[in-house]
Amino acid sequence: MGPDEVRARELAYHESLYGGFAQQHFSKPAVRALRVHMAGRILPLTAHTPRARVLSLGCGIGDTELLIAPRVGELVGIDISPAAIRQARQDAERAGVRNARFLEGSLDDMSFDPCSFDLIFAIFLLHHLPGDSLVAAIARVRELLVPGGHFYALDPSRHRLSGAVGRLLFPKLMRSYQSPDERELDRRQLEGWFHDARLPCRIGMYDFVSSPLAGLFPRWRTGYRVARVLDELLIRTPLLARLGSNLEIIARRP
Repeated sequence: MGPDEVRARELAYHESLYGGFAQQHFSKPAVRALRVHMAGRILPLTAHTPRARVLSLGCGIGDTELLIAPRVGELVGIDISPAAIRQARQDAERAGVRNARFLEGSLDDMSFDPCSFDLIFAIFLLHHLPGDSLVAAIARVRELLVPGGHFYALDPSRHRLSGAVGRLLFPKLMRSYQSPDERELDRRQLEGWFHDARLPCRIGMYDFVSSPLAGLFPRWRTGYRVARVLDELLIRTPLLARLGSNLEIIARRP
């Protein structure tokens, strides 16, 4: 299946997702707490200042982006889903966030100048891209970053225990969270692609149980917070960490 066909399938899935379900789901307490944790983690790990220019790839309805925007100079979010971009713009206006712009389209559609951004991040996006498109996206990210700029991403690990358990115990629920063409990613393969793009990276684990728990029990904020504390122990245990849920990718352009 070619890239255009994959994009059409992804667009159809995400238009349906952002037609109502995502807005309701993302506003629930545990999911909101997860997004707050993500937003609070990205900037310290990438050492950015209040003047940073930031690009978000696959921004969705902008729930993470609107948490980050007040802490940077400018934020641009892009997504292929018109429904998501409409919601992001409405939420930005409602929140009074003036330094965030949301644009419809993919990275390939945009004509940003080289060295335009201090930070680029992508939350649960890379695993939606076919292999060749993912490799091209990494190269494009390098081109858009200023020297010393950072790229941050979260994506599901191919070896995650939560995925195996979810497929066994909650197959219907798992399918409802997955688009037709997404897949889990392999850490070593990603490291090779970033190396080939001359964008040195380090890849670790973001979590073990907290984000899957937020997906299963989106109203249970306390459960999420307890799971996050547990995660901080699990992802530091070498043998267990290999079975963690989501890869955390941090790259820096030389």
